[in-house]
Amino acid sequence: LVTDENRFQLHIEPKFGFHEPHELSPMDIDRLRLSLLKTHAPATVRNVLELLRRVINFGQKKNLCDGLPFKLELPRTNNVKTEDLTPEQLQSLLDAIEDCSNVQVANLMKLALLTGMRRGELFRLKWKDVDFQRGFIHIRSPKGGQDQKIPLNQSAKTLLEAHPRVEDSEYVFPGRKGRQRVDCIKQVNQIKEAAGLPKDFRALHGLRHVFASTLASSGQVDMYTLQKLLTHKSPHMTQRYAHLRDDALRAASEVAGDLVERQSSKRRKTRKLKNG
Repeated sequence: LVTDENRFQLHIEPKFGFHEPHELSPMDIDRLRLSLLKTHAPATVRNVLELLRRVINFGQKKNLCDGLPFKLELPRTNNVKTEDLTPEQLQSLLDAIEDCSNVQVANLMKLALLTGMRRGELFRLKWKDVDFQRGFIHIRSPKGGQDQKIPLNQSAKTLLEAHPRVEDSEYVFPGRKGRQRVDCIKQVNQIKEAAGLPKDFRALHGLRHVFASTLASSGQVDMYTLQKLLTHKSPHMTQRYAHLRDDALRAASEVAGDLVERQSSKRRKTRKLKNG
């Protein structure tokens, strides 16, 4: 919500704040897009235009205004970024998390690593959503729209059982005055810097990629199961990790080849001794 408000106030309101949608033309949208591209990444420009479209669609749906007289086309962007950490980098991150004095943020990052939950899902997580008895975490209002539940593995369960509860707050990781947290970028970036991680590693969302990459590269989790754990609506987003599973399967195949070759080598040696 905060991000959308900022995008509206900075980019949309100054240009179109005093116009109704039916007054806009394709040229108006093009001017906005081109001016934003001068100073912002293509993905940011797409997000601004998508917000504009959502606001207009909402107004039209509620019969507050007429819609655009044309289709608002969103620019295509190649924004698929998969982040991973080496075993050494992951250990450095875990050490930095352990050394962090802010137990709320430290445990939030740990839970992201253990479950692959999204930033917003962690911020919205309430104690009533954690089913310790049955071993599930209920995710309310996820990115896909429909409520989901994911398994509460033993490590995550142990973490949450020991996690300090803030008095008079229903949230697991509350913000100021026990209300829903809206950000923790400063704290997670401090942990990231202490761990010496790359500058382009996203200190919170990147942990979701680490979770997925670890499972995919293990060769023990199929893509359908990984899709369900990540609560992806379609397998398309999960496919970015497919090559990691292929590498694991290829390595397993090499083990089989080595075993067969070793057995064949023993048999050849045995034959030579018998014939010698």
